[in-house]
Order: sequence, then C-alpha cells, then structure tokens
Amino acid sequence: MTASSAAERQQAEPRDRVIARVEAVTREFGTGPTAVRALRGVSFTVQRGELVALRGRSGSGKTTLLSIIGGLDRPTSGRVEVAGRDVTGLGADGLARMLRETVAFIFQSFGLLPVLSAAENVGLPMRLARLDPATRERRARALLGLVGLTGHADQRPYELSGGEQQRVAIARALANSPQLLLADEPTGHLDSETGGQIMRLLRSIVHDEGITAIVATHDPVLIGLADRVLSLKDGVLEA
Repeated sequence: MTASSAAERQQAEPRDRVIARVEAVTREFGTGPTAVRALRGVSFTVQRGELVALRGRSGSGKTTLLSIIGGLDRPTSGRVEVAGRDVTGLGADGLARMLRETVAFIFQSFGLLPVLSAAENVGLPMRLARLDPATRERRARALLGLVGLTGHADQRPYELSGGEQQRVAIARALANSPQLLLADEPTGHLDSETGGQIMRLLRSIVHDEGITAIVATHDPVLIGLADRVLSLKDGVLEA
C-alpha cells in the first residue's frame, strides 16, 4: 500500500466508522548508523467491527505496531488515533483511562495470575475499574460462559490447558467492554487444532459482540478468517 493510496482511503472513510487510524508512523530504536528502523511510514485505517490480521515474519514490526496503537509505546514520528482520540498526544492518565475503557490486549503468553482463579483473573480489570464485587462475579462468570468455560470459574491457571488459559485471557480482555482488541500472536503457544478453535472464537466474538480486533499472526487459519489482511515486511506495509 503506497502512502498516497492509504491517504486517499482514509479521506474516503467517514470518521465515525473508523476505530483506529494510523498515519505515517515510524519507530526507531537507537540513534545514528546503528539505529533500527522498526516501522517506516505505516498508514492505514480499521473500521468498526472488522477483524484485521496483521501478517509478517518475526521482526517485521508487528508487535511494535500493536504497542503503539495501544499506547504502550510511542512512535518516533507520525500519529495514531483510536476511537477519535489522539493516542500519541495522551498523557499517562489519558493512556491509563484508554486501556481501562477502550483498548484491551491479548498476549501470546496468556498473562494470567497463577494465584487467582479463572473468574478472579477475568474480574481483575473490573476490580481496577472499581465495579462492585457482585457485579464483577456475575460478569466474570458470564464471560467465561461466552468463551466456553462454564464450570471452570474456580480453577487456577495451572489446572487449565493452554487453550483454556487463552480463553480465560480473552474473557479478561472483554471484561470492561473494549471497543478495540489488540492480540499479539494469540495462538503462538498452542497446537494447530487448539489455535484454530481460538481463532474461530475470536472471529465470533468480533462479529457477535460488535468489537474490532487487530491480530498479529502468521497463523493461516486466522488469516483465512480475517475480514482484511495487512502485511508488514521490514517495517513497511505492503500492498
């Protein structure tokens, strides 16, 4: 995708339909001749309700791009807008609020707290948002049911399979009803059959719950299920 075609597409899309807008984003690590250019002028938009696969080899810039969209990292230059807010201009409080209310991450390593039950892990974001205990418990169990884990609420992560742990992580990501899910290789630690189940679950959640998702992956199952595929190579978005 060329810079001019990306700009034309962005101008053609109504702003209220766009959940994420990335404009000429670059990211460099280090300075001088040894600097690593992880992203080189990346521009695209994502519409509400889309499942977008972000494809590329290891080191292509996928994780860096997701981190910048979600506010965990800052671009060297360029601009990112999520749900109408300029992410690159937000301070610490604004970023924290965005991560509580608008954006949620799903990681390859699940990131569950081993001392908490499945329901307690799912309820953690709601606890940080200061929802009352009864509401947290009710919604956590409902979300576990949504991802097919009814009856597993009281189990600790070590009592669950890898696929079940990732389902708990997805339920946790949905806890505060985010508008945008950012998933970084969510099937990287799973076998192909379990990974396929997780990908189909993500697609059904995106379409049934009206959530948008950008998923960094090289999993052909997800790429086949995505509404749109973006390809990164050496930090450049390819056509």
